Amino acid sequence: MAEAAAEAARDEAEVVLKPADQAGSEDLLQADGYIFCAPENLAAISGLMKEFFDRSYYPVLGRIEGRPYAQMICAGSDGENAARQTARIATGWRLKEVQPPLIICTHAQTPEAILAEKTIPDDQLENCRELGLAMAAGLQMGVF
Repeated sequence: MAEAAAEAARDEAEVVLKPADQAGSEDLLQADGYIFCAPENLAAISGLMKEFFDRSYYPVLGRIEGRPYAQMICAGSDGENAARQTARIATGWRLKEVQPPLIICTHAQTPEAILAEKTIPDDQLENCRELGLAMAAGLQMGVF
């Protein structure tokens, strides 16, 4: 999902794609906008994503206000709680949500399906590409 969004955004803007465990406050400070992409685990954002927010929250507090953000969640059922968690963090940072969360549901409900590698269908990856392109185009045009 993140790779699809980043690939499309590169047509309009410079893009940095980093896994949550490799990203930090300096990355947030250097970016003009953000697309947060995470799996939902046990009705919450993944531990790695939560740890990224924990490490980065206070070092950038008051320094990234007003920047645009969007989010993508990959969920086995509904993804709503993970989206709410990310939105609450973004609210604390005073970021500007530029579109509702994109939640892609894999319907993985058995232990085997939950643990299996996920394949996102092309039509849903297209939604990720559209989000990435829209974010980059909006930044380039100065609409955010």
